[in-house]
Amino acid sequence: MKYQLLSERDMKAMDALKKFHGGAKKINDTIAFMKKFENRKKALKGTGFEEMVADAEKLIKKFPKVADFEKANKVKYSNKLGIARSQVSGFQGAYVTYNFMKKVVKTAKTHPVFVPAEMIAVVPMTDHYVYSGDLLATLCMTENIMGAQKYCSTNLIGIPQPEKRFKELEKVTGEKFERNKIDKENSALILKNQGTFFGNFGGIEVANSNYLVYLDGVTRYAKETGGDFYLNPSWSTIIAACYYAKDIPNLTFKVSMLLSTQTTMQFRMLLNIINEYIRKDGTTPIYEINIGNGADPDTFITCAKELKKSGIKGISLAAHMRINPDLGMAGFNWTDKAYKVLESGTDITYKYESDGTARELDTMAAYFVSDDERKKLAEKIGDVIYYKSLKATTDGMDFMKKGIKTQFGKGSL
Repeated sequence: MKYQLLSERDMKAMDALKKFHGGAKKINDTIAFMKKFENRKKALKGTGFEEMVADAEKLIKKFPKVADFEKANKVKYSNKLGIARSQVSGFQGAYVTYNFMKKVVKTAKTHPVFVPAEMIAVVPMTDHYVYSGDLLATLCMTENIMGAQKYCSTNLIGIPQPEKRFKELEKVTGEKFERNKIDKENSALILKNQGTFFGNFGGIEVANSNYLVYLDGVTRYAKETGGDFYLNPSWSTIIAACYYAKDIPNLTFKVSMLLSTQTTMQFRMLLNIINEYIRKDGTTPIYEINIGNGADPDTFITCAKELKKSGIKGISLAAHMRINPDLGMAGFNWTDKAYKVLESGTDITYKYESDGTARELDTMAAYFVSDDERKKLAEKIGDVIYYKSLKATTDGMDFMKKGIKTQFGKGSL
């Protein structure tokens, strides 16, 4: 007997939520509209971020170019090798990103840094962050100006929200959400499994119907900003996202390494979930899967083969090259293993949670500072992502010298 992953009740609640947000087509079209640079800039008027974005348009013209490196080093690529896509985590909002850009320009002649092809932020998506223009300005700089292929935001289910929103969500879905009152206007879900204020280790705990809070947040933020890519650290939210976004092509998700896709058994479990709610064109709302830090190159290569054999289209596989010590093993370095993957002809998204040094603010704690504190620390955190991106660049340069095609953001091309 085969058990369905979702009950009729689950699907009914998600269908109602989607309808509440205008239906699949409206959600999809709104994301596409808000992704355009001119529309984002119009929406930024009056927020105070206009000057920052305007200056970022000037800064990008001074960024180092990949073509100059290729020419100087007479790079020749081999089609027998895999493709390496650069990814850096920690682009924590507009002020941090802007400081990163200024640092790249300042060191362009001495230490060239290329724009990562993909960027990740683990900023708690508070209403202030989303609706103040902070996230919108960040997306202008990362996607529209620097030309990152993907910018991944993180919606944590434990983030305090207006109490009226919880009541509205209960009315729409017919479900109940156990929560605590934070103040006169705001409440937050009660997290019982070692839950912190923003969620157990980034929102892993998704009990009962709490996945609906995740989906509601993602939809609100996507419609508001055009952000189309979200971190997904929970099995239940992945299942829900695959069903919910099956008919919303502009809504995509990244599977976190926190799901422990360390073995081919676990990877096949994930493929089974994805395949259950596959789109008509063979694609899925899951754009990227992070293979766990414990996996070896052979496991990564096998997962890539399993993915190809599945026929599921449009998924990339990622692996951490370096991680900050509070995310895993101190001194973690997967670079040599990445070469083995690439030399087998397998593509890899090579990711930096750290540059490999114990740098100040290169910690998970820096991901969860308040909006005000993040603004104060913007220069220091900007330095952290600068050094991560520098490491992604120098490793990428080594890849290119050995004939491996390496992808960076359009702003560096």
